[in-house]
Amino acid sequence: MSDSELETITIRDDMIRLGQLLKLADLVEDGVEAAELIKNGRVLVNGEIEERRGRQLHDGDTVTANGRTVRISARAAS
Repeated sequence: MSDSELETITIRDDMIRLGQLLKLADLVEDGVEAAELIKNGRVLVNGEIEERRGRQLHDGDTVTANGRTVRISARAAS
């Protein structure tokens, strides 16, 4: 997968939880859908199946769900 196929999602803090990111990036409609995808092994974090909805994600991590991949970008502290 090339960088041009990745969508970048900027977060305001240095970390976001997987369930929150899925909703923020519009990869799912709601928390129920997020939980189902994760439970069924259909969410990849950095190319590996992730089963923890509360998984902490940081700058540079990638998440794939529903045929889309996003990369997390944490804003630099000002």
